[in-house]
Amino acid sequence: MEGRAVWKFARISPRKVRLIADEIRGKDFNSAFNIVKFTNKKAAAMVEMVLKSALANIEAKEEEPCDVNKLFVKLIQVDNGPMLKRFRPRAMGRAFRIRKRTSHITIVIADSDSAN
Repeated sequence: MEGRAVWKFARISPRKVRLIADEIRGKDFNSAFNIVKFTNKKAAAMVEMVLKSALANIEAKEEEPCDVNKLFVKLIQVDNGPMLKRFRPRAMGRAFRIRKRTSHITIVIADSDSAN
């Protein structure tokens, strides 16, 4: 059994989210959840919400409750979303571009029995 959750257009740079994604990739669900819960970064809170959503999606699919101890992070992927482009006035009539980046965060958690 597999659960998948996606957060599209998250208002954070993908580079910042990938720091957290690399920490939990391939880990079992409990240790991955503890890592994101106790990491003091905005991206960790976002990844935590997507992890909870993937778990809820597994539980919604199955009629019996799933064993959280058997789950692991099968895939975590952070892609670039569209950039919001803004301009900032600078000296002598110039303008600098500010790129407000967005991310698409995808997490798939799976049962370790189905991975074999």
